[in-house]
Amino acid sequence: MTITAADEPEQAIQTPKPRPGTFAALGYRNYRLFWYGNTISFVGDWLDQVALNWLVISTTNDPVMLGLVNLGRGLPIMLFAMFGGVVADRFDRRTMLLCTQFLAMIVAIGLACTVAFFDASIWLIMVLATSRGLIVAFNLPARHSLVYQLVPREAMASAVSLNSITLNMAKIIGPLSSAAIIASFGITACFVVNALSFTVVMVMLLMLHLPEQKVERKAESFFASLVGGFVYMREEPLLLMLVAVALVPTFFCQPYIQFLAVFAAQVFETGASGLGAMTALAALGSIFGGLLASRMQRDVRRGSTMLVFMACFGLFLILFAAAPNSYWAVPALFAAGAMHIAYNSSNNTILQLTVDDAFRGRVLSSLFMTRGLMPMGTATMALLSAEVGPRVAMASMALVVVLFAAVCWIWMPKLRTMKV
Repeated sequence: MTITAADEPEQAIQTPKPRPGTFAALGYRNYRLFWYGNTISFVGDWLDQVALNWLVISTTNDPVMLGLVNLGRGLPIMLFAMFGGVVADRFDRRTMLLCTQFLAMIVAIGLACTVAFFDASIWLIMVLATSRGLIVAFNLPARHSLVYQLVPREAMASAVSLNSITLNMAKIIGPLSSAAIIASFGITACFVVNALSFTVVMVMLLMLHLPEQKVERKAESFFASLVGGFVYMREEPLLLMLVAVALVPTFFCQPYIQFLAVFAAQVFETGASGLGAMTALAALGSIFGGLLASRMQRDVRRGSTMLVFMACFGLFLILFAAAPNSYWAVPALFAAGAMHIAYNSSNNTILQLTVDDAFRGRVLSSLFMTRGLMPMGTATMALLSAEVGPRVAMASMALVVVLFAAVCWIWMPKLRTMKV
């Protein structure tokens, strides 16, 4: 039975009141359950992602094909995330999450069957990858909008930081586990394990005791809700700036994770084990970055700090691309992972604390639309790599982010000086 805020308002909303800090959100039962489910989900996602990237690059040895598969995963997010945000603002977010998790499980089973019975047909893989992207377009707005119902405002920064830290713990566990599973049981096993992980996540979602929505939404058409989200953002210039700050690094820098497969296979020649190790190393840095962002912005989230993190993200990726061998690449990759999450966590927290809850799903979905640009950035980096090589391709795109951070610092003073 679902317990509403009217049944137990003190337990659901006000108690316990942990001391504000990185781990404050774990003092709330609902968030703990959500966090457990996310941990399992993120590990399964990384099992799937690393296995899929390695499957494509090992069977085709073509960075362009890797880029196209990732484009198939990301383009639906960019095109349909705003629709997912409208649904998240109009319907029960937990039900929406349960439906998308179930559909994602079906796709994972389909990937396992494709590898096992259809000789890893690249075109069938692209269809399934695109289907997964469409599901994620509706999953992400619901998942991130739900967080605001699980913790009070003072614990929101903790919840966002813990989410980032958990995601990057999964980046360590997932890739290392993926390498071990591939070596022991084959790539098919990774997709099977990922499919099983969705059942645990759905059980955790069913165990949540959610308060009722505080905001009463007017009865309006789907199209009117969609337009209303754009109108709201147009009237809030700072929100548009925050989305822009998310957009540029998403396209130009965040594809580095997918492109590690190219560096492992063609630049450093370290194979699948090297790919798993590099992905885990970047994730280890990301955990540090999440803790750093939470510590530095514990009391006030500042736009200036976010911009510094963003510039350092691009700078360290340039150093990674220029590393003469994998040993020299280690510190640069660790630092890039740290700055990636420090910047991303700062941006997400500021956005969560700024937006009106009635528009939360739609505004956050606009942020996730930019996530759909990451596979497009991967495809762009792959095309550049075919012309100038992986090192120059990654360094050139990272340089754009460094320059963009400088432009924001100089010509967007409202963003630089904002505090929430």
